[in-house]
Amino acid sequence: MSKVILVTGANTGIGFELVRLLAEKSHIVYLAARDSKKGNEAAEKLHAEGFKTVKFVLLDVTSLSSVEAAKDTIEKAEGKLDVLVNNAGIAKFGNDQNALTIELDTIRATMATNFYGLIQTCQTFVPLLRKSSNGVIVNVSTNMASNAHQAGPQQSLHVVAYNTSKAAMNSYSIALAHELKSEGIKVNMVTPGFTSTQLNGFRDGGKTPKEGALSIVPWALLNKDGPTGKFVDWNGNDFPW
Repeated sequence: MSKVILVTGANTGIGFELVRLLAEKSHIVYLAARDSKKGNEAAEKLHAEGFKTVKFVLLDVTSLSSVEAAKDTIEKAEGKLDVLVNNAGIAKFGNDQNALTIELDTIRATMATNFYGLIQTCQTFVPLLRKSSNGVIVNVSTNMASNAHQAGPQQSLHVVAYNTSKAAMNSYSIALAHELKSEGIKVNMVTPGFTSTQLNGFRDGGKTPKEGALSIVPWALLNKDGPTGKFVDWNGNDFPW
């Protein structure tokens, strides 16, 4: 059965490849982006490849009015939402990310997208997910959101703004999963692992965006008996909190 799926931050990278992979399975996939030109171009590229079930929706997670407008668009067209994939994120890797010298504006900007933006996106779209017979939320996380992982002696990428925002997102996701469990709406976090994308300046040595997206697909398409409140890696294995 075809699902109605929303992927935020989807005009490039993992989000874009995830839209393609889900459209290949004939699902109705809303490709969300905060830039109308880039979002439409991304959707048109997929249409040219034959993926006619892809629809562009303008959505800036840092703007509540934008999130609400996107929700209204999807509700009018589909009447429900089956799957919300919170993929939109920024890193500010080019800024000072050291604990003692990082500027608070860097942290504020990163939290605005990765944490506060995700919260208001979830709060806005849960009413539409409640209209689904099998609502699912997938929050795209990172290895660096794991305090246990980052506390290891071999870890060096202590990028304060990004890591803190994603760790906070994980914590919020745990609470959200508990709140929605009785309603049958599942909330899980997936780390695709090191993937070379625009987020990290296409750093060498990572997975391709498609490889990163493939790890998210099964969690987006969970059945009614699927797990909730999990933090998993690219192989679907539990990842340390």
